[in-house]
Amino acid sequence: MILSENRYALFRIMLAIQRPGPKTHMRELFEEAAGQPPPDPRESARASARTPLRKRFYKEAGVTDAEGGFAITLDGKPIRTPSSRQVVIPSRALADAVAAEWAAQGETIDPVTMPLTRIANSVVEGVVDRVALVSDDLAKYFESDLLFYRAGHPEGLVAREAAHWDPVLFWAAETLGAHFILSEGVMHVKQPDEALQAARGALPGDAWSVAALHIVTTLTGSALLALALAHGVRDAGQVWAAAHVDEDWNAEKWGVDEEAAARRAARLRDYEAAVAVLAAVKAPAAKGP
Repeated sequence: MILSENRYALFRIMLAIQRPGPKTHMRELFEEAAGQPPPDPRESARASARTPLRKRFYKEAGVTDAEGGFAITLDGKPIRTPSSRQVVIPSRALADAVAAEWAAQGETIDPVTMPLTRIANSVVEGVVDRVALVSDDLAKYFESDLLFYRAGHPEGLVAREAAHWDPVLFWAAETLGAHFILSEGVMHVKQPDEALQAARGALPGDAWSVAALHIVTTLTGSALLALALAHGVRDAGQVWAAAHVDEDWNAEKWGVDEEAAARRAARLRDYEAAVAVLAAVKAPAAKGP
């Protein structure tokens, strides 16, 4: 059985905050990582630890009205992406939360503690003009979703997977008309085109929701869990628990691995940020057939 941790992949269009020179422009705060292969999470953590944290160069972080939403300002100047796009956020509550991340920084700026900022920048720079492409990439997870591949034993794990996963699959079948095929073990099973199309059609259409769901999907290994979250079929806690059924079962039997627990905690921070974005934008998900 493939554990959820092994399915972890970083969001492909996530952007990283970089250390600028002494006269950097606001747009140089970020560097686009689009097109690069997803790094191993452990190597990513080691690389982050090796990178010197940049000094805080502003006094105040704020929010101001902007066309299409709200802008984040540092000492009154709006932050921009590498392509000079102003970071405009559609929700005031979300904009306030992003500004709070900047305000909470101490003498140095630690991007690890700024998941909402990274998501906001990635949406503006890498998703708003590529919503269909990002949705298509997200939809590929329906072809080999975590929920399809079941343990054959022990009975307790089989029952626990069914308790967490079956309600989502039943909802997909009954509400969306997406009837998927399950398999025991890890051998790939080709899913019906009709099911894939039905699930794809139930994804939201706005950039912010798509980006948030893509992050949820890559962190959980399940586009179906992300879709259930978007439609209110499962809440954030239920989705996170469902994504870690195998991992939690092993921890109960063999004990908790401290390194794995630390990586999971880091993923949880990004997951909670994505959930917050999804809740803040409140974009209605597309209805199924």
